[in-house]
Amino acid sequence: MDGLPWEQRRWAILAVAMAVAMSSLDGSIANVALPTMAADLKVTPAQIVWVVNAVQIAMVATLLPLAALGEIVGHQRIYYGGLILFGIGAVGCAFAHSFEMLVFARLIQGLGSSGMMSVNSALIRFIWPRRILGRGVGVNAMVVSTGITMGPTVASIILSVAPWPWLFAVNIPFVVVALILSVRVLPRMPRAPHKFDFLGAVLAAGCMGLLVFALGSAARDQSLLATAGELAVSAICGVLLIRRQKDHPAPMIPVDLFKIPMFALSVMTAICSFATQGLAFVSLPFLLIGSLGRSQVETGFLITPWPVVVAIMAPIAGFLSDRYRVGLLGGIGLAILSCGMAMLATMPTDANVFDIGWRMALCGCGFGFFQSPNMKALLLSAPASRAGGASGMVATARLSGQTIGAALAAFCFSVGNGKGPVLALSIGVAFAAVGSAASFLRLRYSKDGPIVI
Repeated sequence: MDGLPWEQRRWAILAVAMAVAMSSLDGSIANVALPTMAADLKVTPAQIVWVVNAVQIAMVATLLPLAALGEIVGHQRIYYGGLILFGIGAVGCAFAHSFEMLVFARLIQGLGSSGMMSVNSALIRFIWPRRILGRGVGVNAMVVSTGITMGPTVASIILSVAPWPWLFAVNIPFVVVALILSVRVLPRMPRAPHKFDFLGAVLAAGCMGLLVFALGSAARDQSLLATAGELAVSAICGVLLIRRQKDHPAPMIPVDLFKIPMFALSVMTAICSFATQGLAFVSLPFLLIGSLGRSQVETGFLITPWPVVVAIMAPIAGFLSDRYRVGLLGGIGLAILSCGMAMLATMPTDANVFDIGWRMALCGCGFGFFQSPNMKALLLSAPASRAGGASGMVATARLSGQTIGAALAAFCFSVGNGKGPVLALSIGVAFAAVGSAASFLRLRYSKDGPIVI
C-alpha cells in the first residue's frame, strides 16, 4: 500500500493533525497557568512543576514500548487507545480538586500523548504516498509548531474568561471528533507476527524514564550520589534490555535500525537539533529579562518569531525534500540554526526589538528547514515492517534532545557566574554545528535524489 487515495487521505490527515495539535498544544498550554494552579491547590512552585514533569516522564518512558506494540497489534489501534487515554486524562484534570489527583490525571494524559506520538510518524508513512511523503512530514511539523506557538495565547484567552480546569476541558470535544473521524478513515496497518515482550517493555520504560528523571534531578541540584544512582539503574535496564532482545526481530531500543547509517545519522542530527532548541528556549527568557531588561510579556512576544517561522518553513522544506537530498537540506538548515544561535549569544545588551526578532527568525528558519527532511529520512531509512520502531525513535529523539538541552542550560546557570544564558546559547551553537556535519555526512548514504544547488 503506497498511501491512501486523496478522498480518504485528506480526512486521515485531518484526524491525525487534530491529535498532534492537541498533544503539542497541551505541552505548552499548561505552563502559563502553573502559578495559578499552585495558588489554587496550595502547593509550592517546585511541586506544581510536576504537572509538566508527569507528562514528560510518562511519554519518554512509554514511547518505545508503545511503538513496538503498534507493530504487533496495528499502529492505528495504539493511536485510538492514546486518544481515549488523553481524553480520560483531560476529564481527570478538569475535575481535579487536589494536587495529587491532578498529577495522576496528567500521568494518564502523558500516556495518551505517548500513544498518539509513538505511532504518529508511522501513520504518516502509510497515509501519504512515498513520492510526496516529504509534504506529509512538512504538514505534520507545521501542525506541531503551530500548536506550540499558540499554546500561551490560547491559555491566556481561556484564563481571561474561565478558571484553569477549562484549559484541559476544552480538549474533550476535539478528542471525541478526532476519535470518530479516525475510526472511519485511518487505514489498517500491517501487523508483525512476533509476540510483545512485556518484560522488555518494563526494562525500556525503566531505562528511558530514569534517564530523563536523572537529567531533571541534576538540573534541580539533586545530590550527585542520587543522580548517579538513577543513571546507573537506567544503564543497567538498558544493558539488560539489549541483551534480552539480542535476537529479537524488532527490539524496542532499535539497535537493528542503528546499523543503518542513514537512520543512525538522522537520529543523531535530531538529538543535536532538539538539544539546541532546549538550550535556547530555557536560556532565552533569562537573557531577555535579566540582561536586556525586557518584561515577561515582551519576552513571550520576542521569542514567538522562532516557532512561527518554523511553521512557515516546515512545509516548504518538506516539499523540497521530495526533490533534493535530505542530507543536503538538513545540513544547510542546522548550519543556519548554528549561525542564528551565535547571533543570539553575541547580541548586544542594547538590542532593540528588530535586532532580537531577526535573530529569532533566523533560528526558526534553520530549524524549520531541517525538521521535515530529517523526519522523512528517519522514516524511509527503516524498512516498512519497522515503521513503528522508527516512529518511536522520532519522538524519543525529540524528547531526549529537549531534556538534554534543558539540563545543560540549568548546569550553565549554576556555573556561569551571571553569564549562564550566553554560555548555554554558545553550547547550542556547537550542538547545531555537530548536527549539521552529521547531516552532510548522510550524502554518502543517500539515494533519494540528485544534489541540486
